[in-house]
Order: sequence, then structure tokens, then C-alpha cells
Amino acid sequence: MKTILTLFLMLTALHCFAATTMHSDKYYMQMAINLAKKNPKAPFAAIIVDHVTGKVLAEGFNASQINPTFHGEMVAINRCIKKYPHIDWSTVTLYTTAEPCPMCQSAIVWAKIPRVVFATSMAYLISHGWKQINISASEVNHQSPFYKGTITGGMLADESNVLFEHTR
Repeated sequence: MKTILTLFLMLTALHCFAATTMHSDKYYMQMAINLAKKNPKAPFAAIIVDHVTGKVLAEGFNASQINPTFHGEMVAINRCIKKYPHIDWSTVTLYTTAEPCPMCQSAIVWAKIPRVVFATSMAYLISHGWKQINISASEVNHQSPFYKGTITGGMLADESNVLFEHTR
């Protein structure tokens, strides 16, 4: 009985520690937006967060001038794999300043990242002159019946949208 009580107290303390280190979706989206501000000509940025510990595992911003596939999400995923080659993707959330394009959302699906949170929608980008393949991230998910990830859009969109208005 004493062992069970000790285990319970340890788990309770661990839970309290994790709860105090966790931040909200807005907190992490603000981090992605701040990262995007470092690349004002292409403010597409992403961070990958372990949603169990609250630790930022990787970040990335658009570097398509080097390689057309180096979108913020792709750079973050590649950096995460390099740093954590045996990562358990089931514990992460990817935060990105703009709705993932079909290429990026497909990479998210193949990695089995269970949760994506984005700020600016693809429709907003298109309406402001950004070239996009007009297939939504949710449509990529829908066409991937083996994948059960979720997408939350519009997180801090007003703050992110401004970045995309003044760059084109």
C-alpha cells in the first residue's frame, strides 16, 4: 500500500510540474509569428512542440530561395528528425503561421503528427496574391483515411495576417 501511495504522490507531482511548464496554443503560435518576422519576405514559420512536456523541439522558417521544398513546416520537421531521430511523433503539435500547403500537410500526414495549429488560412493567402496550390490541409487529411490528425485554424490570425499583407 505504501508503494502505491508513493507512486501516486510521484505521479501527482510530475503532473503538477508538467502543468506548470505547459503553455497555451496562443503562446506557441506567438513564438511561430515572432520567428516569421525574421523572414519578412516569406513569413512562413513553424515550430514543433512536445505537447506532453511543453518543450519546443524544432523550428523552421521558409527558405524556398535555397530549395523550393524548404517551407517552414518542412524545415521544422527535418530539423526535428535530425535532432531527435527516434522521435515519437504522437506527442507533438506543429504550429505554423499559415495553413500548410498540400506538400507540407502530406509530410505531416506521413510523419503522423497528430495535431496542427495554424494562423493564416490558405484562402487569405490566395486573396492577397500569394501563389498557393488550392487544396486545403483538411482536404489532404480527408484524402488520407489512414491518418486521424486534427487541424485548428485561425489561431492569432489577425496578428499573422498582417505579415502576409505587407510582403506582396
